[in-house]
Amino acid sequence: MKQTYKRIPMPVRYLINTALIAAFLILGNILVSGGVINRAQSSVVLQVGIYIILAVSLNIVTGYLGQLPLGHAGFMAVGAYAGAIFWKGGAASSLPEPLAILLGLLLAGVVAAIFGVLIGIPALRLRGDYLAIITLGFGEIIRVCIINLPDLTGGTPGLMGIPKHSTFLVVFLAVVFSCLVIHMMMKSRHGRAILSIRENEIAAESCGINITYYKVLAFAVSAFFAGVAGALYAGYQGLLTPKSFDFMASINILVMVVLGGMGSMIGSVIAAAVLTSLPLALQALNTYRMVIYSILLIVVMIFKPSGLMGTYDFSMSHLLEKLINSGWLRAQKKEKKAGGANG
Repeated sequence: MKQTYKRIPMPVRYLINTALIAAFLILGNILVSGGVINRAQSSVVLQVGIYIILAVSLNIVTGYLGQLPLGHAGFMAVGAYAGAIFWKGGAASSLPEPLAILLGLLLAGVVAAIFGVLIGIPALRLRGDYLAIITLGFGEIIRVCIINLPDLTGGTPGLMGIPKHSTFLVVFLAVVFSCLVIHMMMKSRHGRAILSIRENEIAAESCGINITYYKVLAFAVSAFFAGVAGALYAGYQGLLTPKSFDFMASINILVMVVLGGMGSMIGSVIAAAVLTSLPLALQALNTYRMVIYSILLIVVMIFKPSGLMGTYDFSMSHLLEKLINSGWLRAQKKEKKAGGANG
């Protein structure tokens, strides 16, 4: 008898994923707002959500496009200050809070995306170390500009009095939206074009793919979501200082992408969650905390150089299909054995 692989219909897949996401958001919101998760833990949870967006957005350029930018914190800074300045202004205070939050996040993303295009057009004509150097320079230029525009950004002391709009629901709705948009983009023809550039740029160009267009597109989308994460960071901290967006901030985000697996969205999510919460988990060790943190990173890179998840992308629907089919196959084998015994 020919064995057939049972597939879950697409509408049912969407329904399952929507139900799981809704359950996560509702349960998480109840736990945070109900005080089951204390303030310190909820603070870490919010940071995890923000860094998930940053890691997943950087993964577009680093993992899917195959480039090496080192200025992601610069786009985060642009979005953070754009969102914070909007929320502090009189226009935002006159709007309903949900609308003000949404407009602030959109503004932050759009401003960061504009900077992404402006930097991306000249920068992405370069490759490798040269691209890393020019994007690193961009990040430092942004930080210096923030310091030297005190009337707008608060300068070195920082921008204070930012409304704290980043609740659990706001942050993780943004996480879901970011992951969904990036997933849909990478499954479209635009995503396949970006992946083809990573695999072989010359072959992709010979097939008629506009290399510059898709590089700038990937850079702009990556910058957009970095800007959204920056605005969420501003709404979480209530205070912005230039020091928060230095070179090490970009390196920290890059480490999350590399550790999780370049080209794996679920890898970026796991790495962002682990690396954000690990310092808190090791806090009891005090003096040796950062040493252990560093050793763990080195061990993972030695024994799993492709990252925790490699290029694997998790799918709940595919997992359920495997479970259904493995159970169905076992039932078929038992039925076959029982039939043979009776015969």
